[in-house]
Amino acid sequence: MAIKGSCHCGRCTCSLCSKRGALWAYYTPAQFRLTSPPENVATYLWGSRTVKHHFCAGCGCGTYSESPDWSTGKPDFDNPKVGVNARLFDDFDLDAVPVTVIDGKNLW
Repeated sequence: MAIKGSCHCGRCTCSLCSKRGALWAYYTPAQFRLTSPPENVATYLWGSRTVKHHFCAGCGCGTYSESPDWSTGKPDFDNPKVGVNARLFDDFDLDAVPVTVIDGKNLW
């Protein structure tokens, strides 16, 4: 099922607070398609520069990330993942899907 999302650009100011946090939904690169022009995407690399954190260059909303699979606690570069900020999904009920909380701060 295709899901469409958008950042804060072109929306009323009250939506900014609801879109600031990230709730990551993970996909394989083959399952992800960026429909925005690449020049609208800015990238932040932190620490080991292993994960590309992308955000909207216009409004600053964190949109998606590209990284190795970390499900074992170690980076698996042979199985990359795309984390999409599910809080940006339009017309989608986040309460209807299960959420697994991963303590990334203390896990690694």
